[in-house]
Amino acid sequence: MDDPRICIVGAGALSSRRIYPYIGAAGAVLAGVCDLDHEKAERNARRFGGAVYSDLADMLRTERPDGVMVCVGPEGHAELAPEVMRLGYPVYTEKPPAPTAEAALRVARVSAQTGMLCTTAFKKRYSTGYTRAKQWVDSFAPDDLYSLSVDYASSQYSNESARSSFLLDFAIHLIDAVSYLFGEAAEVFAFSKGLDAYAVSIRFRNGAVGSMNLNCGRSFAVPTEEVELTARGGNWMTLHNSSCWRVVEDGSPTEWREPPTFTSAGDSGNDTGHLAEIVDFLAAIREGRSTRSCITESYKSMVLFEAIAASAASGQPVGVGYEQV
Repeated sequence: MDDPRICIVGAGALSSRRIYPYIGAAGAVLAGVCDLDHEKAERNARRFGGAVYSDLADMLRTERPDGVMVCVGPEGHAELAPEVMRLGYPVYTEKPPAPTAEAALRVARVSAQTGMLCTTAFKKRYSTGYTRAKQWVDSFAPDDLYSLSVDYASSQYSNESARSSFLLDFAIHLIDAVSYLFGEAAEVFAFSKGLDAYAVSIRFRNGAVGSMNLNCGRSFAVPTEEVELTARGGNWMTLHNSSCWRVVEDGSPTEWREPPTFTSAGDSGNDTGHLAEIVDFLAAIREGRSTRSCITESYKSMVLFEAIAASAASGQPVGVGYEQV
């Protein structure tokens, strides 16, 4: 296959900073840019390439791309991803995949029915740090996993809509990451201070336990992202900001990593996951396979998100159940 041709829907601020610049670096050609705001579409086509469109169906009919990226907010992801798959194209959406778990499940079922890939840009699964953490966790039997803890915070959110919801827009990254690392949850209990801060306890189906401190009272400029993983026998791993880690095995330090921030190898999009997730999407298209953040996995993360929100609202433990896709 020649360089895959990609069409993208949405030309907003986030995708313009974190998606468009990486399409070429990932090895693809931007064929079409679609946005209801024609000026935004023209701006991004001028900067990154591709023809300008205001209608999705017209763009796909004209360009016949190898894949489609949709970056328009959770409601738009849930509406447009099924349309794209039914037209026969693999699709990548920004996170979250939908505003609700039920809507994500509907998208997952369309993916299953059509056989088309639908992947969600849950970047933590692709970052250098969480890729290493997953390898480390998988080196232990499930019964030997003891616990995980998360401290994750952002600047203030208004919490007035799905797009401005701290829990759905920001905390969902680590809600997804704990699912990636420790698997399906069985039960959660959460306290909250309004919609701004959450203290969450999780019991996983493998028997491990976890805790999450999530709040929007800090700063984007000074990141708070600390994860600790523990397994039987004096084994633990600490992870900082998706990129730095320390591993202790049998009670002795065995590995550490600091990112090459100030070298040409740094700031590649692999430490954040933004580049790596696009590279994997393109590889999945070429190889006809799924991804580590396929819509079925994203649906499960949305189920956990809703369980946390429900427990915080009710003050009661909430069981976590997943429907068959």
